[in-house]
Amino acid sequence: MSTAYLMVIIGAALWGITGLFVQYLYVYGFTPWEVVGIRLTFSTVLIFTYLLLKKRALLKVRIKDLPFFAGTGIVSIAFFNYFFFTVMNEASLSLSVVLLYTGPVFVAVISRFTFGEPFTSNKVTALILMLAGCSLTVGLLPAGQLNVSAMIILFGLASGFFYALYSIFGKYVSSRYHTLTITAYSMLFGSFFLVPTSQLWTKAELFAEPGVIMNGLGLALFATVLAYAFYTYGLTYVESSRAAILSTVEPVVAIIVGTALFNDMLSIWQAAGMLFVILSVLLTVQKKRQPLKKKAA
Repeated sequence: MSTAYLMVIIGAALWGITGLFVQYLYVYGFTPWEVVGIRLTFSTVLIFTYLLLKKRALLKVRIKDLPFFAGTGIVSIAFFNYFFFTVMNEASLSLSVVLLYTGPVFVAVISRFTFGEPFTSNKVTALILMLAGCSLTVGLLPAGQLNVSAMIILFGLASGFFYALYSIFGKYVSSRYHTLTITAYSMLFGSFFLVPTSQLWTKAELFAEPGVIMNGLGLALFATVLAYAFYTYGLTYVESSRAAILSTVEPVVAIIVGTALFNDMLSIWQAAGMLFVILSVLLTVQKKRQPLKKKAA
């Protein structure tokens, strides 16, 4: 069991280093939309290569379920990455990951209306903590003066919203398919959408640069495919609510990367705001303990 917990933590930590590869791809002149295209395309090739060689049975899907994969891949993954990477480019890695982590609270709110899931007192408290945390992080509290533009805040919240939609779309097919199947086809649809819209071929000469290939593969292999593989392995033995709690190591790692490597500066109030956002996630995924039932005599 301890190994499973470690796998979840490693997976989340690998997600946390996403910004490391993204920031270096920006150095070569790629835009956020193009970086999303690189991430999804490279990841699609890696995942499908693995499935074709090792687990072909997982590639079987029903035609009528393809719209849901389009939803997870295009509506969710493509756009949450775009807004996430844009905030990372225009503001900071630390801010981008904190605003992205409003996603679980968005899931709780959306699920109330789409699936009729109860909106508990924990979730209400989580929503309040999320709003307070975001306000502290962007400078609205306590000074009443924003440290970043309203557009950046809107983009950051949009990243959290579209991130949340993955769980909403994915819920419709999660009972019929292995999570690796859902991820593979989500990446495939996302890359089908991103390649023509990002027009990556116009920068084909950049892919001759070793640094571009290394960071593109790093983004796809470590921060996407292996991160998912470790996390999924852990989910086999750890209940999802506990895994979600453990995954809060992701923003912690991202903030460490941002401050240590990219000189992100954090005030005491911003640090407190980030802590509030993490606490809101913990409250969102926390379940009330059910009383133990006595065994029948």
